[in-house]
Amino acid sequence: MANEYPQVMTIAGSDSDGSAGMQADLHTFFTRGVYGASILTAAVAGNSFGIHAAVNLPTDFIDTEFKVLAEDYKILAAKTGMLSDSTLVRTVVKNYKLYDFGPLVVDPVIYTKHGNMLLEEEAFATLRDELVPLATVITPNFFEAQKLAEMEIKNDDDTIVAAHKLQSLGAKNVIIKGQHAEGTVGDVRDFVLLEDGKEFWLADPYVATDRVNGTGDTLSATITAEIGKGTDIETAIKLGHDFVHTAIVNEIAVGHKYGPINHWA
Repeated sequence: MANEYPQVMTIAGSDSDGSAGMQADLHTFFTRGVYGASILTAAVAGNSFGIHAAVNLPTDFIDTEFKVLAEDYKILAAKTGMLSDSTLVRTVVKNYKLYDFGPLVVDPVIYTKHGNMLLEEEAFATLRDELVPLATVITPNFFEAQKLAEMEIKNDDDTIVAAHKLQSLGAKNVIIKGQHAEGTVGDVRDFVLLEDGKEFWLADPYVATDRVNGTGDTLSATITAEIGKGTDIETAIKLGHDFVHTAIVNEIAVGHKYGPINHWA
């Protein structure tokens, strides 16, 4: 029978070195046992040393990608990645409202894990006001959570307040990723706030490595894959957290500088 196998989708840019973006999402989907479809929004020419060029796809092409997948596939869950400007964000929002692709996991790619902002203020405002309210799960890093919640996060109590502020923006379930910065002592701790009000922390020891490209993509992609398989949200988040930690601990020797995590660990 057609469309019996679980299918999920990534809405993201192509990262030519395979460490992040759409490629990391598809690696994750494969290892989690789901079929991965893709809506390509942009393409980046990059390697382990950095990004050297980037281009956005035409919005009419993106519209067609959504249309043809909706006509043929049974997408059970989807996720977003890097959407570089307001036009791309609005194109994705328009199409996600038009077609049924199941629950949406929003990886709000606003800041790098080192705190460098990736979006202009207009694009950020569009993402916050139009995309975040569609999120079944939102997965910001520490800096993105501060920006979205419009507050400085100094301690656990601040993290909890920020998560509730993100929920007030419309996201149903929130996971705020802890800082994974050089010099971190002890555990890296993620905070989870579920739609029903349940709160908990997820912690793992800090790993000193430069093989961390694609961690955010992989977390959100794992959650998406598990939702597509029918896993409940809490379990999907916990599985995503554990998958990423395992992929960081078991390094893979690819590239010269900032390398990918190991999806096959």
